[in-house]
Amino acid sequence: MVLQKLGFLTIGLFDEADPRRGHESTLEVIQLGERLGFDSAWVRHRHLQFGISSPVAVLAAASQRTSRIELGTAVIPLGWENPLRLAEDLATVDVLSGGRLNPGVSVGPPMHFDRVKQALYPDTADAEDFGYERVRRLLDLVRGVPVTDAGVEGFEVFSDRVQPHSPGLGRRMWYGGGSLASARWAGEHGMNFLTSSVVKAEEREDFAEIQRSHIRAFRAHHPDGDAARVSQGLVVVPTDSATPSQRRRYEEYAAQRTPRTAVPQGPARMMFAPDLVGSSEQIAERLHAHAGYQEVSEVAFALPFSFEHDDYVQILTDIATRLGPALGWQPTVS
Repeated sequence: MVLQKLGFLTIGLFDEADPRRGHESTLEVIQLGERLGFDSAWVRHRHLQFGISSPVAVLAAASQRTSRIELGTAVIPLGWENPLRLAEDLATVDVLSGGRLNPGVSVGPPMHFDRVKQALYPDTADAEDFGYERVRRLLDLVRGVPVTDAGVEGFEVFSDRVQPHSPGLGRRMWYGGGSLASARWAGEHGMNFLTSSVVKAEEREDFAEIQRSHIRAFRAHHPDGDAARVSQGLVVVPTDSATPSQRRRYEEYAAQRTPRTAVPQGPARMMFAPDLVGSSEQIAERLHAHAGYQEVSEVAFALPFSFEHDDYVQILTDIATRLGPALGWQPTVS
């Protein structure tokens, strides 16, 4: 497939002593992405860490500093969220952005749940449902399903559905999945599908083949079939304009992470994709041979976790001006 949509994903790290600087850096990176012609910018979600804990708030700010680029979350873990309140926040940001929000979500208990449940759900921890039902509730709320009786009380008018209602948002909901079950569920419920650099080795141990099987399972269960939207996310670091010291750091970063890509990790048998580091020509060649990439027409390449702002500027510039065109993509002119 020809690459039609090019996006990037950032974790938005910050220093605990100066969190504003890190958040400003993230917003500047998103603004740069728009100037370079990227189609989308995505932010990760990190709780009780030094990364973006409130992506909806960050994207609200980004919506006021940009005018065209689509803004996404990859992903919001719903175990930390009340679906009704989240639906209100998502719709509000979508309205403010002019319909550019692409919320990505996932299910499962919050990370380190035993340690945080008394702070997060002190009265209901044992009763909370962290499965797909939580996503279904969010979808219904975003799509405008009535949740209560509407009416007028005195001078106040009440709605029977979440307000504001943004009609197109329901079609821009994404599920971040790494298993066949998630792929099938997302397809059956008409969502879009985010597949990233981590998948579950259920039937085989080749990362690219696993990713392809997930994409095909998703589309086989989606009402739109082969037209259903899938975005692939891998860590991609082109070095075309990098300095010698940057190249060394990038290569060392990838080398440290490579051993975990050889075999499934842990009881869940998670497979990690190798980071792609090299010239744009080399990376394009590897992507064209990648079974997962061959199934998609849009990507959201992930920026490495721990680099500096100048590194991200170089990487994004090379992706937009060299790697993207090598993959057949053309930048969007504002």
